[in-house]
Amino acid sequence: MAISANRLELLQIADAVAREKSIDRQIVLASMEDALQKAARSRYGQETEVRAEINPKTGETRFSRLLLVVEQIENDATQILLTEARKKNPAAQVGDWIAETLPPFDFGRIAAQSAKQVIVQKVREAERDRQYEEFKDRIGEIVNGVVKRVEYGNVVIDLGRGEAVVRRDELIPRETFRPGDRIRAYVYDVRREQRGPQIFLSRTHPQFMAKLFGQEVPEIYDGIIEVKSVARDPGSRAKIAVISRDSSIDPVGACVGMRGSRVQAVVGELQGEKIDIIPWSQDAATFIVNALQPAEVVKVVLDEDSERIEVVVPDDQLSLAIGRRGQNVRLASQLTGWDIDILTEAEESSRRQKEFQERTSVFMEALDVDEVVGQLLASEGFRSVEELAFVETSELASIEGFDEDTASEIQTRARDYLARIEAEHDAKRKELGVADDLLEIDGMTSGMLVKLGENDVKSVEDLAGCATDDLVGWSERKNGETVKMAGFLDGFELSREAAEAMIMQARVKAGWIEAAPEAAAEEEDHQPGEA
Repeated sequence: MAISANRLELLQIADAVAREKSIDRQIVLASMEDALQKAARSRYGQETEVRAEINPKTGETRFSRLLLVVEQIENDATQILLTEARKKNPAAQVGDWIAETLPPFDFGRIAAQSAKQVIVQKVREAERDRQYEEFKDRIGEIVNGVVKRVEYGNVVIDLGRGEAVVRRDELIPRETFRPGDRIRAYVYDVRREQRGPQIFLSRTHPQFMAKLFGQEVPEIYDGIIEVKSVARDPGSRAKIAVISRDSSIDPVGACVGMRGSRVQAVVGELQGEKIDIIPWSQDAATFIVNALQPAEVVKVVLDEDSERIEVVVPDDQLSLAIGRRGQNVRLASQLTGWDIDILTEAEESSRRQKEFQERTSVFMEALDVDEVVGQLLASEGFRSVEELAFVETSELASIEGFDEDTASEIQTRARDYLARIEAEHDAKRKELGVADDLLEIDGMTSGMLVKLGENDVKSVEDLAGCATDDLVGWSERKNGETVKMAGFLDGFELSREAAEAMIMQARVKAGWIEAAPEAAAEEEDHQPGEA
């Protein structure tokens, strides 16, 4: 018989397939058993429950038919009477399965072809599972491979135990590969897809450069030096921020290496990409000044709420700070996570003079004072009428040329002005049809309500339906530049957190959501009569 004669050959085939495809031998034998079962069903009938077993040591194949023990037979191909079953197994009960040995048989051509397809399919599925399981845990690593082919600019790479692809937009500009070339790349994604696991590689990913430094700099590999952030303009320029956990080791010097040997090895792999190595600092201002190297910085002004920073540089350093096509400031912004505005000393001086004049004019108009008093208040650092109205009287009286009576009079005028503006805003709000209950939202002012009314936000439900971006605006990247889009409440110095809190309060008042337990407890604590 064909099967018996080829027992040893069957095991040899299973071993060879398992080795070639790098999968478990038992999986190959299981797929062969499935194939034999399918072939046996074509012989004994598709409804027959056939089981095939291959002895993993001898290669002997046994076929058996499973029969369900019943009291009354409906299908004799799959069922057996209880009385008949107990002749074979005295302990048989209704609902048990009895195995009945089937005689060996020779496969026909069609059955053999069908069995082959089953084996190929099962082995292919096992190979895909093995490949996915192997590479899904290697995301974030650098792999080496050989270019297999190039398709429409995408490079297909043979990794030995799988295939990967470097898409055209993940290749460094102007670099080309031919079949047979060796290539190093960063594994950034592994997906299980219908046609098998897809392994995506990149040579432009910022972490590719960080991992290359990890291979070239032993201190990074050992964890003594840490790469905090990376920004790249692939093929042109990059910035990398590093910090040392050991105060005796200079992180920048360690990454540069003796005569630049370490950094040059990375530059060579990245097709000549210029790399600025920057010491990382916990202080945002210091870090941003370092990131803008080689430009010199005179002064920085941070706005932590919006994560923006103004950097003042000497007039002759402006082009160096910005870089060709804005490259230097763009990379510094990506590296630090802050939006950076660069001004020259002349521009900053001009802007400060303009702000000083504007504040002076506001004080003169609101307080009905002459220019000298307005300038004096502006030069003391007061930015708004509200500050004057609610500051300690003694602070105003301490200004040179002022006394207690003058300070008191200025505060009275400031408060009268604010009351007049408040009344105007309230009248305008009512004219626009903005609901009174919006004033119950914490942090809401009548001036804000006027702006909301002008933008068709007139009820608690309207405010509840807003997004944070609607109130404070948002930023978009257009033509490589960050463009600020205005919100309804621009000019009120409202942070995103405060705007979000207002919207959440409106949603609670509208009954869309329930108040958080902490907020509900606070409301109870502030009930009238419980002072």
